[in-house]
Amino acid sequence: MKKISIKIGLLFFCLIFTMEVCLFFLLHQKIAHSRIDEQLSALVTRGNNHRDVLETYYNEETIHHIALMEVKSDTEVVITNEEGKVIISSAKINHQIQSLLNLKTKNLPRNGKVIEDNWKSGPYIATIAPFETGVDKGYVYMFQDTSQLKQLIKQLNRHFLIAGIATAFVTAIIILILSRIITRPLIKMKEATKKLSQGNFSIQLESKSNDELGELVESIQLLANELNHLKTERNEFLASISHELRTPLTYIKGYSEVAKRDHLGLEERLSYLNVITEETTKMTTLVTELMQLAQLDNNTFTIQKEFFSVCESLKKISQRLLPTFKQAGIKLLTVCPENIHIHADPVRFEQIVVNLLENARNYSPEGTSTTIEVAKKDAEIKISIHDQGKGIPSNDVPFIFERFYRVDKSRSRELGGTGLGLSIVKELVDAHHWEIEVSSKTNKGTTFTIIARGEL
Repeated sequence: MKKISIKIGLLFFCLIFTMEVCLFFLLHQKIAHSRIDEQLSALVTRGNNHRDVLETYYNEETIHHIALMEVKSDTEVVITNEEGKVIISSAKINHQIQSLLNLKTKNLPRNGKVIEDNWKSGPYIATIAPFETGVDKGYVYMFQDTSQLKQLIKQLNRHFLIAGIATAFVTAIIILILSRIITRPLIKMKEATKKLSQGNFSIQLESKSNDELGELVESIQLLANELNHLKTERNEFLASISHELRTPLTYIKGYSEVAKRDHLGLEERLSYLNVITEETTKMTTLVTELMQLAQLDNNTFTIQKEFFSVCESLKKISQRLLPTFKQAGIKLLTVCPENIHIHADPVRFEQIVVNLLENARNYSPEGTSTTIEVAKKDAEIKISIHDQGKGIPSNDVPFIFERFYRVDKSRSRELGGTGLGLSIVKELVDAHHWEIEVSSKTNKGTTFTIIARGEL
């Protein structure tokens, strides 16, 4: 993950450094041109001042005084007449100065103008200002050595270079810190996903940010929790299957060995064979329910919905289960208005009701009653199955739809349940897009309520 930190840091550095270089270049050009323009403007102004002095006090002494003033300065002055003949010069006239003096001087503005501004390659920058007196006409040329300007720009470049290096260094440090801060949650998430890939789902990620990274952290944490829950369920599921299959197989093997003994009487042998038959039936039921759950998990089963009468379906179910309820000493009652129809899969609907009724019968004592009650309100149908059994403790209610979960584990073999009936009910209810609610009080009974909306 350090690679992504380096990549992000380099990317930000390149972008910011490019912006800084562009800004520094524009700023440098602006300052450099501003300084050159100031020098040219000052040179024009100086020439105009000399012109004004000449026009006011034009004599030989004034001319020499102007030249003497420029001897001690960083500029040079050359005064010529109208024909271009040099009247006086503060410096020796060389080839470069002479070439500028030979330039055409017609139609010059009163305030003068710049006649040479190429400070990069030329030896001088120069200006010209015309003057006119009652005695003579001429021109005041001002020259400034470009070496000073070049030195000024060189010094400016040096300052900008130092500022640029310092800025790049500070920028690199800031980006390094920021990239570490940005990639820190990514590094944690990478380590977390690595643990997930290795089967370690017990990870804890925390994020205080409300941005996309925070949402990603929450998603990974949710995924880890779900995987951890699935892993726990899988282990418990496999352990439960192993236990549920091992127990009847142990009974079958043991009683088979006993039943093969020669000295056993017919009645005793039949009792052992009956046990073997019962255990085989339990195994068959378990395998059948496991296959049903596998189909539900893989969505390989289909829901074929049709409209049918709820009451007629419940009456058929009650008649089929009534003998087993009578054998257990439990009354089975049905309260259902005749005009209620539901849109559902009749086979799956029967499977849901049968599982709930068998659950009520298994956990209800003799002398109690189980009631099926149907109610309709607007576009909602409620089918409630209420028993007067031992009830479900409140701390067990949230888990009763989990596979192989039993409230009373000590009586699991006596009651004959597999712990899969309610799981199948929940899966089938969800497949119909219905809801199922549970309310229970210990030693007073349990009520399962199926809520079907929009199924009229």
